[in-house]
Amino acid sequence: MLYALALLAGLVAGLRTLTAPAAVSWAAHGGFIDLDGSWLAFMAGNLTLTVLSLLALVEMMADQMPSMPSRKVPLQFGARIVSGALCGAALGVSGGSWIAGLVAGAIGAVVGTYGGAELRRRMAKAIGSDPAAGLIEDVGALVLGLVVVLALR
Repeated sequence: MLYALALLAGLVAGLRTLTAPAAVSWAAHGGFIDLDGSWLAFMAGNLTLTVLSLLALVEMMADQMPSMPSRKVPLQFGARIVSGALCGAALGVSGGSWIAGLVAGAIGAVVGTYGGAELRRRMAKAIGSDPAAGLIEDVGALVLGLVVVLALR
C-alpha cells in the first residue's frame, strides 16, 4: 500500500512539483508516517512544513502566468522527478525500503508530468482557457495530495 501511495505522491509531483512534498510533510508532521531517525526526518519539522506549504501555494499562483516554462523542459522535469522520488522515499522509509519508494515516486512523477501536460492541454482546448485548466489541475493536485495524507492515517 505504501508503495502505491509513493507512486501517487510522485504523480502529484508531476502535476505540481511542491504540492507532493508539502503533502508528505503534513503526513510526517501529523505522525502518519514515521521518519524519525531516517535521513528524511527533516520532512516532519515545523520549518519544512511551513516552507513547503508556502512554496506549493506560490507555485500554484505562478503556474497561472503565461511566462512559466513547460513542465517538460529539463530543469522543470528534473525537479518533478526529484520531488516525486523524495516523497516516494519518505513513504518507503515508513514501509521498510526507501529505495523502492524512491523508484515508485520517480516513476509516478514521470507519469504525472507527461499525463498532466496532456490532460491540461485537452482541458484547455475543451474549455477554451489554459488558466482555467491550470486551476482545475491545481485542485486535482491538492485533492490527490490530500488522498495520500488521509490514506496514511
